[in-house]
Amino acid sequence: MSCLECAESQLAEIELLTSMFPSREELEISDQLALAELRVYVEGSASMETPPSSSRPQFLIKQQLDHASTEKTEFVLACAYPSEYPRVLPEITVRIFCLCIRCAGVSRAQQTELHTDLNAYLVENCQGEVCVLSAVDWVKDHLQVFINKSSSAPTASKQESASPGPQEGFSRLWIYSHHIYNKTKRKNILEWSKELGLSGFSMPGKPGIVCVEGHHSACEEFWSRVKGLTWKKIMIRHREDISLDLTGEHSGAGESIDSLRKFTGFEEAMFDPHGNRGNHMDLGQLYQFLNEKGCSDIFQIYFGIEGR
Repeated sequence: MSCLECAESQLAEIELLTSMFPSREELEISDQLALAELRVYVEGSASMETPPSSSRPQFLIKQQLDHASTEKTEFVLACAYPSEYPRVLPEITVRIFCLCIRCAGVSRAQQTELHTDLNAYLVENCQGEVCVLSAVDWVKDHLQVFINKSSSAPTASKQESASPGPQEGFSRLWIYSHHIYNKTKRKNILEWSKELGLSGFSMPGKPGIVCVEGHHSACEEFWSRVKGLTWKKIMIRHREDISLDLTGEHSGAGESIDSLRKFTGFEEAMFDPHGNRGNHMDLGQLYQFLNEKGCSDIFQIYFGIEGR
């Protein structure tokens, strides 16, 4: 499938979705400029011989379920098209919102499992084909299962949160991704780190690197959210855990969460982007950045060579 054929499939699917979900309450195009660029490319404008690479169509599909058992539950399917879609899968995130007080909702663990199962379904059944409607239908058919799982195990969750252990300590996670390009993912990383009180940095491009540090439970929550997104490859390359006392404030040595941090706040760090798409960072500058933070040994863990 050529680049033009991919673009034609993308545009055709968006037009189909627009006809099926005509109101803004059902379908919201997040990046109108990217859609306009896609349309111009497909229609053969002489000013655009290659597909646009700076932005990609992104949209939200909002659906409500009114089954008796789920009461009123809304899910939002956020989708971003890679330029190679449908040769590769789209980047899909599902968020669930309960609209009544009796709805149990979906726990973070079950939401992560939902993303994993959805991705496995799309890989097995939709590779090489447009698949957003298939994803919407799958979520409609399976959401109740995940709500039931979440509501059936509240006692276990309470026991886990009450028991002492690593969650009462400090953690620093060094996350490695094949690449981080998508604007929505980059925004999520920044917003989630702030929401969870984590410090560190993210380096977009190829490869993508994220470091978060703070309370163990907050780091685990961040990782649960991030790994639930669609990635070509993502992993925790290295982690550092330090136990504190049960208050989570001080260890026996008098250390606190804030005293253990190597970063102040959370930032997206860019290091002289270069390459054809401007998606490769200067690794020498990355090493200097890590060295200034007292983390130079991480460079060899990431890349297998000593930095300089």
